[in-house]
Amino acid sequence: MLIATAQSRASDLVSAVNDLAGSLAIVARGMPDFVALHFGVGTAPAGLHAAAVARFGTVALHGGSSCLGIMTQDGVNIASGAGLGALAIWDAAGSYGTGSCDLGTDAGDAAQRATQAALASAGRQGEIPDLIWLTVAPGREEQVLDGIRAVIGNETPIVGGSSADNDVSGNWAQFGPIQCHSDGVVVSVLFPSTRIASAYQSGYAPTGDSGVVTRVDGRRLFEIDGEPAASVYHGWTGNAVPVAGKAPLSILAAATLWPLGRVERQIAGVPFHLLAHPAVANPDGSLDLFADVALGDRLWQMQGSADSLVARAGRVARQARDDAAGGIAGALVVYCGGCMLAVRDRMDEVQQGINTALGDAPWLGVFTFGEQGIPAGGVAKHGNLMISCTVFGLGS
Repeated sequence: MLIATAQSRASDLVSAVNDLAGSLAIVARGMPDFVALHFGVGTAPAGLHAAAVARFGTVALHGGSSCLGIMTQDGVNIASGAGLGALAIWDAAGSYGTGSCDLGTDAGDAAQRATQAALASAGRQGEIPDLIWLTVAPGREEQVLDGIRAVIGNETPIVGGSSADNDVSGNWAQFGPIQCHSDGVVVSVLFPSTRIASAYQSGYAPTGDSGVVTRVDGRRLFEIDGEPAASVYHGWTGNAVPVAGKAPLSILAAATLWPLGRVERQIAGVPFHLLAHPAVANPDGSLDLFADVALGDRLWQMQGSADSLVARAGRVARQARDDAAGGIAGALVVYCGGCMLAVRDRMDEVQQGINTALGDAPWLGVFTFGEQGIPAGGVAKHGNLMISCTVFGLGS
């Protein structure tokens, strides 16, 4: 296995894709078996898809938008809002395939069809992949995970992120080898010839305040302990996050350091909290979230700091590398877009921390509006304000 990454700051799409191909040494190395291509939406997605297909062909090409841009071992590329990067894998002994679908009215069914198309593309129909790399439009991630698991079961790690734009206006994009989407799902199945390891954590800790969901409709949380959710949350945060007046109020930025957590499992006696990011406070006292919660869930008030968000990525990368138990060929990193915006002026520190953890290995990092990963000992989950690192080993 060989892994290489590249990034471009060129404004012209053809030039940008040619930059990537040149840095990846496509002419010398031949066509990769898998390409993950991620980008800030200052780059036109449809044009990028066309240019990428023309340059890389219809290999297992996986594309998704990322808030402002990307990062690699060579630096952070977010200044223009159109940063572009790629990770390519050459692995003659492995198998790789990608499928995509519009989510339509049934996100679970779309995810099943995308997964089946990916398996067919890899020539591994009916088999269980070692890893799934996922990009999905924000909104129905839990249904998408259920759809994927309906095809491949619960054992395969599902890792990735919800596609993002630069200002939460909904201009995110996804693409596979054939089609570009604005509300779609892209599933890549990976059967690498080497071992993999993946870590999934957050940089937040519980404050001690908690309550039970007593009224909810999907991602709209109405009541905690029988009281208006926004008022309860406002109090838990020490008034740091405001309540709405007569109109809905975006609280996305204010809530970044104050997510809500659900205990998914205990790991060596320590609770693992899966996070939900409050996005909007409504005049009726409800909160809109970026993840589903259920009636009867106990929600814990979580708190983070800029220092914790900066340091956590390197720790997650170190855990993944240690779990791989040997040298690594490369890595895919998912870092929440909301966290990135909160520590935007310190992203060089985040990038350097990952470099220190991963050594000389090439890696690609994306900034997402929702993160999918595997809590230790569990099955894949969707959360917010999370970080994951998935590494590919050098040997089997």
